[in-house]
Amino acid sequence: MRKEDKALVIESLVATLKECPNFYLVETAGLNAEKTSALRAACFKADVKLVVVKNTLLHKALERLDGDYTELYTALEGPTSLMCTPVPNAPAKLIKDFVKKDDTLPRLKGAYVEETVYLGADQLDALANIKSKSELLADLVALLQSPAKNVVSALTSGGSKLHGILETLSKKEEA
Repeated sequence: MRKEDKALVIESLVATLKECPNFYLVETAGLNAEKTSALRAACFKADVKLVVVKNTLLHKALERLDGDYTELYTALEGPTSLMCTPVPNAPAKLIKDFVKKDDTLPRLKGAYVEETVYLGADQLDALANIKSKSELLADLVALLQSPAKNVVSALTSGGSKLHGILETLSKKEEA
């Protein structure tokens, strides 16, 4: 590969990594054509960008970004695929689903999610359990709504109880 081509690839990787703050380093080299195609289709559905990269070019791209990625450099050995996404846990869930079918690959090498570095395949469960921003907001809204719902239900049930008591008392007075 010519030096100019390498520079273009590095710039492309830098742009991709700036666009998606969360990325995973995955080993996919042992997948056959059918499984690779299925993985690419699953990535497309999950809005995950999958790119096979050369480790040295990715290393140079990471050096050009703001932030400390030095811990990830140890994961840049052997064949590497880069999975980029705005949703922090989407690639982890995708990999977990894929591994359930075939327990060999894809294998997580490392990840940079929410400004935290994760190294090794044993981190897959932790990454899959990370909640996205929209999931956290939904949880927060549900927590904020529950006390209000309790107050409203207490007021409405109390009103019907009071109405029932008054009705019973009025019928007793008539009899």
